[in-house]
Amino acid sequence: MRIGIGLPNAVAGTTGGQLRDWARESEAAGFSTLGTIDRIVYGNYDPLVALAGAAAVTERIRLASTVALGPVFAPAARIAKQFLSLDALAGGGRAVLGIAPGGRPDDYEVTGMEMSERGRWMDHAVAQIREVWDGTGDGERIGPRPADGAGPTLLVGGWVDAAYRRAAQYGDGWIMGGGSPDQFRQSLEGLLAAWEREGRDGKPQTAALSYFALGPDGERDAQAYLGDYYAFLGEETARAITSGAARDADTVRAYIAAFEEAGCDELIFFPCSNDPEQVGLLAEAVF
Repeated sequence: MRIGIGLPNAVAGTTGGQLRDWARESEAAGFSTLGTIDRIVYGNYDPLVALAGAAAVTERIRLASTVALGPVFAPAARIAKQFLSLDALAGGGRAVLGIAPGGRPDDYEVTGMEMSERGRWMDHAVAQIREVWDGTGDGERIGPRPADGAGPTLLVGGWVDAAYRRAAQYGDGWIMGGGSPDQFRQSLEGLLAAWEREGRDGKPQTAALSYFALGPDGERDAQAYLGDYYAFLGEETARAITSGAARDADTVRAYIAAFEEAGCDELIFFPCSNDPEQVGLLAEAVF
């Protein structure tokens, strides 16, 4: 199983220098992917901007939105073009668009998008993104075109059968935006069933997210970041999510083993601190 690491693009106070250092050190450490968290009504850096900054200082590591909140991110044709552009500028084959509808009403309110339309939007969007990337239909007119057959990867997120169907129809796979290994295993069953119904060859790519906060300040960092980020869910739920962040190497390795056993291809650990030393601490636990 591949192990990725999230950029601290949603951790309060992160500077451009910290983000770039984080990206360099993550690639040097051997992580497979740099992930990003997306929100509108929050103090995070936009995921595409953060990934572009990371692309400028790296050469190998994949650059992933994990996940972009599609309906409030941009029109589908622009999303397709943005990730074609990111992939071309990064050298080809590195950009990963993880896309899902999201579930925060405030993100929808400020953009004027109705939450009730998000499923319909996703159905249209993933089809159009695939058309653009494949250069078929109207997509033939949208570039830059991928060189040598390389191009971005599309992972569709969501917990419902419609999400598995979208992934099977148009995606390269599916991503779980948070949850337990057991939840991943159950979702994988739905994904594989949809993959078979659509007559897709091979296996879908899969990914999942987890949190980590290592070192002597791990407890404080997890409470400060996750407690704030998930406060909208209520104190009890936020506390449960905070307590689930891996705070030591043994827990990191236990999460890896559990997700690998559940059939996950890649586990991306997201930080609760913007200190680049966290990259080294996670690498020591993983590699």
